[in-house]
Amino acid sequence: MWELAGDVSSYTPPYTTTDIQLLNASTHPLSAVRDLGVTIDCRLTMADHVTAVCRTGYFWQRQLRSIVQSLTSEAVDSLVHAFISCRLDCNALWYGIADGQLQRLQSVQNAAARLVTGTRRTDNITPVLQSLHWLPVRQRVTFKLATLVLKCLNGRAPGYLADDFRLAGRGGPGSRSAVSMMLDIPRTTTSLGDRAFAVAGPRVWNSLPPAICDPSLSPSIFGKLLKTYLFV
Repeated sequence: MWELAGDVSSYTPPYTTTDIQLLNASTHPLSAVRDLGVTIDCRLTMADHVTAVCRTGYFWQRQLRSIVQSLTSEAVDSLVHAFISCRLDCNALWYGIADGQLQRLQSVQNAAARLVTGTRRTDNITPVLQSLHWLPVRQRVTFKLATLVLKCLNGRAPGYLADDFRLAGRGGPGSRSAVSMMLDIPRTTTSLGDRAFAVAGPRVWNSLPPAICDPSLSPSIFGKLLKTYLFV
């Protein structure tokens, strides 16, 4: 997640296309760079990374489709997870990106689900995803962020993440903040600032039902409750 602030729609790179001299070396600015396997563009739209994920996902689907008849359903499921689904799991990075980009990722997941189940393209994909217990991409983003927040609140996350969270002021009797672990949401003035983990995490956490917003829950129970809620 981002620790930056700025307006995605109006952001422009703070450099020119001329080379930058660093001691005796000359460095040429790029519009996109790759870091820890993630392609980050200069506007932080994640469009380049989404394109790379979709391209790789469809490539492996074509490869698997040619041998799927020779494999067991368990083998197909394992291969799809290993080569396709895992590439959709940098979920926190997808928070706040354009709906069109999310839909591209969702199309990859839908195609993968059809490959595993043998479902036709004309069939409704929602029950297929539910039968596989696969959350749609948008809900996967919520699940990942909420899980990270839980780790921050119960001391299982690094300090540089956990230090971003503060409990909101307690409300009066009967108010939600009086009976649950509501978090302060930092104020921001830009759409890029809204995507920072310090902002997105509390916003997602506070949107969950009070029964789920309990840091004392074990990760497994929290995950089950959250997944059930997101499937509804």
